[in-house]
Amino acid sequence: MSTPDNPSETDKTADAPKPGPVPSPAALAKRPKPPVAPVAEAPSVVPSVAPATPGASEWGRVDENGVVSVKEGDDWRVVGEFPDGTHDEALQYYVRKFDDLAFKVATIEQRHQAGGASASDLRKQATQLRDDVVGASAVGDLEGLATRLTGMIDELAEASAQEATAQRAAVDAAIAEREKIVEQVEQLAARDPETVQWKQATTELNDLFAAWQTHQKTGPRLPKSTAQALWKRFRDSRSKVERARRAFFAELDEVHKSAKADKTRIIERAEALVSQGEDGIPTYRALLDEWKRAGRAGRKADDALWARFKAAGDVLYQARTERNAEEEAESAPRIEERTALLEEAKQVADIADLKQARATLTSIQRRWDEVGRIFPRDVERDLDGRMRKIELALKEREEIDWKRNNPETKARANDMGAQLRESIVEFEADLEKARAAGDDRAATEAQEAIDARTAWLRAIGG
Repeated sequence: MSTPDNPSETDKTADAPKPGPVPSPAALAKRPKPPVAPVAEAPSVVPSVAPATPGASEWGRVDENGVVSVKEGDDWRVVGEFPDGTHDEALQYYVRKFDDLAFKVATIEQRHQAGGASASDLRKQATQLRDDVVGASAVGDLEGLATRLTGMIDELAEASAQEATAQRAAVDAAIAEREKIVEQVEQLAARDPETVQWKQATTELNDLFAAWQTHQKTGPRLPKSTAQALWKRFRDSRSKVERARRAFFAELDEVHKSAKADKTRIIERAEALVSQGEDGIPTYRALLDEWKRAGRAGRKADDALWARFKAAGDVLYQARTERNAEEEAESAPRIEERTALLEEAKQVADIADLKQARATLTSIQRRWDEVGRIFPRDVERDLDGRMRKIELALKEREEIDWKRNNPETKARANDMGAQLRESIVEFEADLEKARAAGDDRAATEAQEAIDARTAWLRAIGG
């Protein structure tokens, strides 16, 4: 007899009987018990127990041939046959299949109520499960179960629409965010390689790539075509930056090599000056100018090269330092002698007779020159400067005396004195008249004129 579901042939679940004739419970009891397996299959014939879903067995019946049917509305539909067991065992077998379906329905309902699960995924599961429920080989309220699923599918449809809207918004935001990352890389690639600070640019590029990877891992999945287009732009710009960076550093390496070669030759010439001692300093200074024009050879190389170049210069300047020290030691007595002459020269300012003062200073200056050169030079310049001030002070006194005793100057002064005295007499007469007339203003003006001319007269020695 052909039936929709024959457990002895087609059912592969853990509850299904194994193929072949089903042994009776008495025969099973006589068999030795097999060893316990990690996951044991349920026996094909189970004891009679109450169904897990209360009242589920009310929806089924078993005829004398072991054919099991389920009630759907007012009709009965055959779901399978269980010929080698009791009617209760056959019914329980198909009730358990219903229980499995009911459990799956309840699970989807609970996941939907708890939230967090994708409404779209739950709707797909519910739709598939409804297809499994309709016409299922099970005993129970299949129509009620299908109705629950239909209601849940309708409810999930609205949630799926909201979810899809939110998903689209999230994808749009993710596209915009990834687009922003791409634009930053493109801006970096568009810079003039000659003006780029490559250490900073490399850090920026690495940060943008890390941001891309993070967004790719944590953000929503983008449409394939959009994601590929954005990645192509990112990859191309990144490659452009990398090519420019490699070209820059390749060129920089050549510049460094050339500068290193030039500086090495300069060092060799500087080291050859060591034997000349202090006399090699002018040539060393010229080499220093060449060194500055040679450019950079890289930080580490420059530090090592400069240490060699400076060491050669230190030898030359050390020779000068040693000579200066010797000269200073030799100059100590001469410094003391000139210092004593300065103290003597200061007394010239107190000599009233200018001719005697000039003769005294001339004698001091002659002895000053006989002392000889003094080292260090700055000490000599300081002493010479102090002597120069004394000489200038005497010269100023001589110029004033010459102007005062010059005959022409005296004649002009006498003539001006006479004019001033005559003017003073006239203003004194005006002062008397103003006072007599009570004109205070005219009297004040006349007095001021008298005072001014009196001061001029005293200035010219009148």
